[in-house]
Amino acid sequence: MSKICQITKKAVMSGNNVSHAKNRTKRTFEPNLHMHRLWSEAQNKWIKLKLSSKGLRIIDKYGLDAALEKYDIT
Repeated sequence: MSKICQITKKAVMSGNNVSHAKNRTKRTFEPNLHMHRLWSEAQNKWIKLKLSSKGLRIIDKYGLDAALEKYDIT
Protein backbone atom coordinates (compact mmCIF):
# COMPACT_ATOMS: atom_id res chain seq x y z
CA MET A 1 0.00 0.00 0.00
CA SER A 2 1.14 3.53 -0.66
CA LYS A 3 2.20 5.79 2.18
CA ILE A 4 -0.42 8.53 1.61
CA CYS A 5 -2.88 9.98 4.11
CA GLN A 6 -6.42 9.61 2.77
CA ILE A 7 -7.59 12.92 4.28
CA THR A 8 -4.66 15.34 3.95
CA LYS A 9 -2.97 13.61 0.96
CA LYS A 10 0.40 13.83 2.75
CA ALA A 11 2.92 11.54 1.03
CA VAL A 12 6.56 10.51 1.18
CA MET A 13 9.05 13.30 0.42
CA SER A 14 12.70 12.93 -0.49
CA GLY A 15 15.63 14.95 0.72
CA ASN A 16 19.17 14.69 2.00
CA ASN A 17 20.93 13.67 5.18
CA VAL A 18 23.56 16.35 5.70
CA SER A 19 26.58 15.47 7.82
CA HIS A 20 28.74 17.91 9.75
CA ALA A 21 31.19 17.84 6.82
CA LYS A 22 28.27 18.76 4.48
CA ASN A 23 28.26 15.32 2.79
CA ARG A 24 24.81 14.67 1.36
CA THR A 25 23.11 11.29 1.04
CA LYS A 26 19.55 10.69 -0.13
CA ARG A 27 16.81 9.88 2.40
CA THR A 28 13.02 9.84 2.61
CA PHE A 29 10.69 11.74 4.92
CA GLU A 30 7.65 9.55 5.64
CA PRO A 31 4.36 10.86 7.07
CA ASN A 32 3.19 9.64 10.47
CA LEU A 33 0.50 7.18 9.23
CA HIS A 34 -1.79 4.87 11.19
CA MET A 35 -4.66 2.59 10.16
CA HIS A 36 -7.87 3.58 11.95
CA ARG A 37 -11.30 1.99 11.92
CA LEU A 38 -13.95 4.69 12.42
CA TRP A 39 -17.74 4.51 12.61
CA SER A 40 -19.68 6.49 10.00
CA GLU A 41 -23.15 7.57 11.12
CA ALA A 42 -24.21 8.53 7.58
CA GLN A 43 -23.18 5.21 6.00
CA ASN A 44 -23.99 3.20 9.15
CA LYS A 45 -20.82 1.10 8.90
CA TRP A 46 -17.17 0.96 9.93
CA ILE A 47 -14.66 2.64 7.60
CA LYS A 48 -10.94 1.82 7.58
CA LEU A 49 -8.70 4.78 6.75
CA LYS A 50 -4.95 5.29 6.61
CA LEU A 51 -4.52 8.61 8.42
CA SER A 52 -1.72 10.91 9.45
CA SER A 53 -1.96 12.48 12.89
CA LYS A 54 -3.02 15.74 11.20
CA GLY A 55 -5.82 13.87 9.38
CA LEU A 56 -7.01 12.40 12.66
CA ARG A 57 -7.14 15.89 14.18
CA ILE A 58 -9.21 17.09 11.20
CA ILE A 59 -11.70 14.26 11.81
CA ASP A 60 -11.84 15.18 15.52
CA LYS A 61 -12.58 18.79 14.57
CA TYR A 62 -15.22 18.34 11.83
CA GLY A 63 -16.47 14.80 12.45
CA LEU A 64 -15.92 11.79 10.21
CA ASP A 65 -18.79 12.28 7.75
CA ALA A 66 -18.13 16.01 7.28
CA ALA A 67 -14.40 15.39 6.78
CA LEU A 68 -15.06 12.63 4.22
CA GLU A 69 -17.40 14.94 2.31
CA LYS A 70 -15.09 17.97 2.53
CA TYR A 71 -12.00 16.05 1.38
CA ASP A 72 -13.91 14.00 -1.24
CA ILE A 73 -13.28 10.46 0.04
CA THR A 74 -15.50 7.78 -1.47
